[in-house]
Amino acid sequence: MWVQVWVGLVLIPVNAASFFLLDYWSGQMAALAAAFVVATNIPIMLVERGMSKLMAIPHLFAWGPLTVFLVLRLWDHSIMPKIAPVEQAYAVVLITVNGISLVFDALDSWRWIKGDRAAPRPV
Repeated sequence: MWVQVWVGLVLIPVNAASFFLLDYWSGQMAALAAAFVVATNIPIMLVERGMSKLMAIPHLFAWGPLTVFLVLRLWDHSIMPKIAPVEQAYAVVLITVNGISLVFDALDSWRWIKGDRAAPRPV
């Protein structure tokens, strides 16, 4: 239950906000990652008939690189122009939320790879 609350009230809204920040590089990259997650997780949910640990694997491919790129974006301004305050704040929120999610996603992915195919949680 807490996973669905986290996903529905924190993870999805934070990442969906990227579509309102497309004027910024961080918003564009987050929107691309969010679109990838939706495109891969919906078929998984349909096949698995709910939320399963398998859904965590695409998150690793989306949130992992995004988090690295955002940290680099905040840290190194020699490659890209100075970051706007709103983009900086959003990047920090994304790094925090997706970083927390990545810990759970890594654990769920590992468990799924090791054979934990427990009954999916209803959506």
